[in-house]
Amino acid sequence: MIRILICLFFVCSFGTLMAQDKPIVKTVPRDLDPRFSDSLGQRVSRSTSNRNIKNFDATIQDYKIISRYNDTTYVDTTLTIAKEYKFNYLRRDRFDLIPFSNLGQTHNTLSYDFRNKKLMPLFGARARHFNYMEIDDINYYYVPTPLTELMFKTSYQQGQLLDAFFTVNTSRQFNFSVAYKGLRSLGNYQHILTSTGNFRTTANYSTKNKRYNARAHIVTQDLLNQENGGIRDEDIINFESGNAEFLDRAVFDPQFENAESILEGKRFHLEHDYAIARKSDSLHSRSLKIGNILSFTNKYYEYRQDAANNLFGDAFESVIHERTTLEDFYAEGNLNYGTNAIGLLSARVGYHNFNYGYDKLVQIEGQQITNRIKGDAISAGGRYNNTIGKLKLDGDVGIMVSGDLTGNYIDASAQYIYSDDFSLGAAINLSSRSPNYNFLLYQSDYLNYNWENDFENIKTKQLAFSLRSKKYADIDVDFNTIDQYTYFAKNGNGLIRPVQTPKPIKYFRVKLSREFQVGKFHLMNTIRYQSINEGEGVLNVPEFMTRNTLYFADDLFKNNALYLQTGINFSYFTKYNMNAYDPVLAEFYIQNETELGGFPLIDFFINVKVRQTRIFLKAEHFNSAWTGYDFYSAPNYPYRDFAVRFGLVWDFFL
Repeated sequence: MIRILICLFFVCSFGTLMAQDKPIVKTVPRDLDPRFSDSLGQRVSRSTSNRNIKNFDATIQDYKIISRYNDTTYVDTTLTIAKEYKFNYLRRDRFDLIPFSNLGQTHNTLSYDFRNKKLMPLFGARARHFNYMEIDDINYYYVPTPLTELMFKTSYQQGQLLDAFFTVNTSRQFNFSVAYKGLRSLGNYQHILTSTGNFRTTANYSTKNKRYNARAHIVTQDLLNQENGGIRDEDIINFESGNAEFLDRAVFDPQFENAESILEGKRFHLEHDYAIARKSDSLHSRSLKIGNILSFTNKYYEYRQDAANNLFGDAFESVIHERTTLEDFYAEGNLNYGTNAIGLLSARVGYHNFNYGYDKLVQIEGQQITNRIKGDAISAGGRYNNTIGKLKLDGDVGIMVSGDLTGNYIDASAQYIYSDDFSLGAAINLSSRSPNYNFLLYQSDYLNYNWENDFENIKTKQLAFSLRSKKYADIDVDFNTIDQYTYFAKNGNGLIRPVQTPKPIKYFRVKLSREFQVGKFHLMNTIRYQSINEGEGVLNVPEFMTRNTLYFADDLFKNNALYLQTGINFSYFTKYNMNAYDPVLAEFYIQNETELGGFPLIDFFINVKVRQTRIFLKAEHFNSAWTGYDFYSAPNYPYRDFAVRFGLVWDFFL
């Protein structure tokens, strides 16, 4: 499947290039276009040939990206330091994460955001969900001409990463898109091959009078990892000493070489609405819409091992093969009413049907463990947002009103926008939600990994403040209280079990970002401080984190044909009791015996932009050989060694 899609996209893209008589996107000279800025000022230019779509007035701002909540941006072909931070497997900034050694493996979390707007428990195997695309991760599009984007990056040993995307408006009313992100990477250690795929297709339709609007998407995902349990305890000395015989990481014998896990999911999602009354003009603005959402998800997590390993305790079977499944259906009816005076008000009623579990019953020491958590629930909620002068208000509430689950949340925020350069914000979030399904029920061929729990809801409170200023700094502060926190930890026998602590956790975070510029040199700094006032040993995080990037940026050659960005990136976090990884559950668990961290990560990068193509070249962790081999992503899982990697992002406007 991935090969067919890759070939198809390259054929389409090649055809696009052959059909053009001159470049498709030109940067408008700064002295001719007063709108010029870092992300504006590009106009789509086309040949007058009849072979091409004639749209001489299309600008880059016309290529719109629309989120689920109707927040609209446009295709951005600029090269900024933020693009450098996002050019990775997840395609987002990973300041609060540290990846494992191979591309496509999981990430350890260095900082947690406890803001919650969900009523339902989540599916387990959370360590495998970093690259799993949820409903809010899917965007919709509106483009005046067909758009293709290709993202490519080299991986570690025998593999590549490719994310190919295409979208087109067949008319002003209808847009569809199709995309596939595929990865295969062997990795430098034994038995950690990754093979993942994320296919998604979207459709976006509205009638000519804009009364009826519909959006839908289909997403299918399969994320496969070979599991090896990390390096053995007796080999840690060989790794940390820099023993020349072990610099070839394939020499290490891992804990085991016979296991793999896979997370697969399919989702079908539709949301549409009809405007009974529409906004007529700016003086008499009133709207009334009725809407409907239908969403169905079918997913499973599977762990397979050719022979049981006593690392996880005794087993029922000599060969391990277990699967956890979830079917989740959601239907919603909503009503939206808005005026200029009161803002936008919405109300909703939702129906949830869930079926999580297994196809067998388990009996241990005379105690039978059920195989299903299934049932129905009805929820209700509402949302409000308004702009009063320079003040933006937003509020959202939800509650389970009946059924087999309980939960609620309140989320409210206010932002005061003093100017384009300065704004202040405050937010509060209160929530109560059931722990994830795999805390409540789990079955395995390993005896220890079988439980059925009746845990209390996790209750969180968050108070957050923010400041945005290009002149001074961007600052984010939040205070968190967590009651009935649920986590995984080792019991007295050294085996992993779910735990719910009755003690409240007090968690504080502050993050500061500021970029300094002197001529063509830039220094981008991101710093986070966090502390656990109550709950140490239950929620572990590093006290201090920093990322500092010193780089040079300038236009080069005649007519600024090439934009260059080159520099050094430095990252560091203090030592702490880093969470350990359990491959059977695909979850991280608390450990308080081993402190890890405190090692610098230094990268050298050269990025260039030629027209709408951005090329990235990076020497990753080039200090690994001379600052000590004490770098880990989790206990027994070393971080990445020095590597040189190349990639690009290429946009085609037909």
